Order: sequence, then structure tokens, then C-alpha cells
Amino acid sequence: MSGITRRQFATGALALPALANTATAQLSGVRLGKQYGLPFLPQMVMEDGKLIEKHAARRGVPGLQVSWITMSGPGALNVALLSGSIEFVNVAPPSLATLWEKSARTKSPVRAVCTVQSMPYVLVTRNPGVKTVADYTEKDKLAVPTVKISGQAMMLQMAAAKLWGFDQYERLDPFTVSMAHPDAVAAMLSSKLELTAHFCVAPFHYYELAAPGMRAVLKSYDVLGGPHTNGIQVTTLPLYQDNPRICEAVFAAHEEANAFIKKNPAGAARIYLGLSKDKRSTADQIVAMITDPDIDYTTTPANVMALVEFMLKTARLKTAPSSWKEMFLPTAHGLPGT
Repeated sequence: MSGITRRQFATGALALPALANTATAQLSGVRLGKQYGLPFLPQMVMEDGKLIEKHAARRGVPGLQVSWITMSGPGALNVALLSGSIEFVNVAPPSLATLWEKSARTKSPVRAVCTVQSMPYVLVTRNPGVKTVADYTEKDKLAVPTVKISGQAMMLQMAAAKLWGFDQYERLDPFTVSMAHPDAVAAMLSSKLELTAHFCVAPFHYYELAAPGMRAVLKSYDVLGGPHTNGIQVTTLPLYQDNPRICEAVFAAHEEANAFIKKNPAGAARIYLGLSKDKRSTADQIVAMITDPDIDYTTTPANVMALVEFMLKTARLKTAPSSWKEMFLPTAHGLPGT
């Protein structure tokens, strides 16, 4: 992917040559990146129902070709967007803030179309000696999608700062490892691997907590004092300027997918099982997860600025937006976000 490594992005060593040189024009097709799990259910509904294609045609863009690509974590998605190999990606708030800042003075500033959902991260452990995050030691290995930059990694730092003081926010970082959610679940359920904890999203924490000896140690909503955005649909400002109707179609497709999920969770569960190839859950179990009160499939940002402010305080960002709207396209400006 244009020679850019995940490590370069995570450490800020990225000069964005690919993004700066990426030209956009009227598009006949778009590629969207997503990850694993129920956070990406709206995209699965959009894919299954060809909702982007439908809303694009209604806006005078008939025959739009839409491709969906599944990747293992935010590092890969960030690189794909920066290199121009994908037009839309679904990332967590920390990745959006980083992309927004690093692309600000390039020809292709990054912007969000809308949020995808609010959903908690749940830290699950199989170590019987761990009751709270304060009990983790160098003997533990905690899986997150990408160390340092993923939403889970950031939330673990916020929990450490809250517990031990701000100057200790990186105290748990040495115990974290990067691992895709499906791989982490397999490791957690295997007694042969050294992984002892997994900071995950639905449906993965449901699988783990159903196994003997597993317990939840932390929920991200408790760290922030309420719900927060988990996923955000992101693209670039030039793509919006050259193809506003496509971006509007993506936003409208999200709105329709969210309405479908809430009205017909059983139908959404069937779509999820069909596309995810999930063999661990029944349709009824997925319905129970989808209708969990903690989960809200919504395009409205929640607590995004709380995460941005933490990144600024920890020098992950040199500058920060004064409002979440600075990071979003006009398609979302009418929403009551935070």
C-alpha cells in the first residue's frame, strides 16, 4: 500500500505523500473498508441491500459500482485511505482525529461523513487474579485491534490515567498486543496461548463471557461516563467536493440501514450471519446483541470530543478541532453531536 507501514502511521512518521498526490474526480465506483463484528452491521446491511447504489441512483448517479473490503484493524484502514486504494473507511474516533490533523495541509484533507454506531468496548480477562485493570502485570497480554492508536488502546490509557494519575496513562501499554478480534477470541478460548485479556466489541465479548472462567473487567462507557461513538465513516474532502451526491448517498444509506436494524433486528441478524460467516452464534443470539440497550446504530457523534481532548493532552495531536463539526462533512452538521 504505497510503501506506508502501520508503524509509520502510529508513530507519526508519515509524510502523506500518497494522500497529497491523490486526485479525485467524478467517480463511477467506490471502495469501502470495514472490519469485523457487529460494529460494522450497518455496512453489512448496506452491502446486502445495495443501499449506496440505490441512493446514488436517486441522486442522479446511476450504475455506481460499490466494492466492500474487510481488513483487520484501523492501521490497515488508515493506510488504505491515505494511499488512495479505498475511498471510504470505517475508523474509531482516535483514527479520525489523527487523520484529520495529519492531512490538514495536504491536497486531500480527511473528513467524516457520519458516525456508524455508539457501542462499548468490553475488556474481558481469563486470568483469575485480575479483578480490575489495576491487577494487570507483565505476565498478562491484552489484545487490542492496534496498539497505541485503536479506540480500545486509547480507552485503556484513559482508564490508566483515571486510576493512577494522568502521568501514568501509558502504564498498561507494554502489556498490549495487536490482534484482529476473531484471532483474539480464538486465543482467549484456547488454553495453549498466552493471551490473557481482550478489549473487544460485540459480538466477541459475548462469546468470551459465555466461556467458563471469563469475566468483564472494564466497560468503556464507565471510563467516559456515558456512551461514545465507536465507528465513523471517513473519506476525503476533495472526494466530497467532486462527488457530493455519492457522499450524500453514503449518508442516506447509513440512515436507512440504521432504521432497518432497529425495525427488523431479526432480518439484520440474518444478514450479519450470512456475510460474516459467524458460526458461533444463532440468529436469536445476534438479535439479543443488536437490541442490547448499550448499542445504538446512529449517525450522530457521541463523546467524540472527549477522546480528541485526551489525544491533545497526551501530545498525540498538536492541534485539535474546536468542535466535532470541523472533522465532519456538511452532511452531518445538522446532527446533535458531541
